[in-house]
Amino acid sequence: MDIQALEAFLQERGEPKFRLSQVRQAFFVDFVPAWDGVTTWSKALREAAEARIPWNELEPVKTLEAPNGDTVKTLFSCRDGKKIEAVLMRHEDGRNTVCVSSQVGCAMACAFCATGTMGVKRNLSAMEIVEQVIYYARWLKPKNERVTNVVLMGMGEPFANYDNVMSALRILNDHDGFNLGARHMSISTCGIVPGILKLADEDLQVNLAISIHAGTDEVRSKFMPVNQAYPLSKLMPAIKTYMEKTNRKVMFEYLLLKGVNDRIEDAQALADLLGPDYRLVHVNVIKYHPTELFDATGKAERIAFVHQLHELGVPATHRITFGEDIDAACGQLAVQEVGGETKQGLDAVRVVRQKA
Repeated sequence: MDIQALEAFLQERGEPKFRLSQVRQAFFVDFVPAWDGVTTWSKALREAAEARIPWNELEPVKTLEAPNGDTVKTLFSCRDGKKIEAVLMRHEDGRNTVCVSSQVGCAMACAFCATGTMGVKRNLSAMEIVEQVIYYARWLKPKNERVTNVVLMGMGEPFANYDNVMSALRILNDHDGFNLGARHMSISTCGIVPGILKLADEDLQVNLAISIHAGTDEVRSKFMPVNQAYPLSKLMPAIKTYMEKTNRKVMFEYLLLKGVNDRIEDAQALADLLGPDYRLVHVNVIKYHPTELFDATGKAERIAFVHQLHELGVPATHRITFGEDIDAACGQLAVQEVGGETKQGLDAVRVVRQKA
């Protein structure tokens, strides 16, 4: 919903200020799906508002649920027809994490990521980001469950859309609205140094995750073009500054690619990179989900890599995979319009490569 347009509408009609609060309650707290659910308003006022202001900025086009029910992926259409995807991950311990997109596509072009094949079309607005979360809050409500965590790890680079991302997180954190604690929200970046330094000065204590994927520039540059602009010699000092200013742990994401960054010397390079100055860290070792460019490191080798990091004194875990069977796992989100038909996930990646 366009809250600014709603405010202007109410002012034009001379409505009391509490009318806005009633809608915010319905939208952000009660998760009402449409204007007719705002029962604190008269029917005439609801109809007048509906004629001017759509209740939703996003419309769900297609939702896929994993056979075991732990992952749900939704394709959304924005009001301009652009498409994005978001994912709900349902953990065994009762947490419900929404992985949201911050852009239509992504310009970072990481070679292992399906989204990178799309290029970037535009930034999402703050409310387009927020509404991905609201959609799943509505989805969970009949089950007497709620969204417990939000991660900006979907389509796009969050720090390439910094202002809208922070506005969205503040809306979700609003104690009079959605009321999700800042420490239950995480931003994942491929290493945009200015964004990391700006986040260090924010009063919102959200979590920071870095897609590192290698301990040397030589290896990282093979599949992450961003490393040319922000090599490790620039990235790591920025992370150190962030740690010193916030005293908060930083998560490092490490996607294992067979024969590329999964060797013993790669574990040693990462341990050397995360030396004594970077002990307020944790490494998430991630399974590679095929996008037809690399081979995946086997499970036994992934576990061995984690053990190697432990022996080198680096805190690390092997992250649980969600949604691989519905193309909803890390690096698999992609949307491509081909001949008027919307392709999703790996289908989109295959189409892009066939056209190329």
